[in-house]
Amino acid sequence: MRFSKLAPVSLVLAALSRVEAGPIAYGLCQTGCNTVTVACYAAAGFTFGTVIAAPATPAVLLACNAALGVCSATCATVALFAPTP
Repeated sequence: MRFSKLAPVSLVLAALSRVEAGPIAYGLCQTGCNTVTVACYAAAGFTFGTVIAAPATPAVLLACNAALGVCSATCATVALFAPTP
């Protein structure tokens, strides 16, 4: 069969198909969350990823970590299900 006969069929199928999972949107969302967390740590005078969790962890870092958790959970519930063309 010639390509010219298949082209209209493939265009219709492509137009009807829809991807629901949004791995690109999820990755971008997570990158944004991590960027904000790095800035949060820097504002507190620390470097993200180098602080060992201990009972004496400053409250500001615990707040940064809690915000990262909320942001990541939001990404998982919103961005993963966003339509991606």
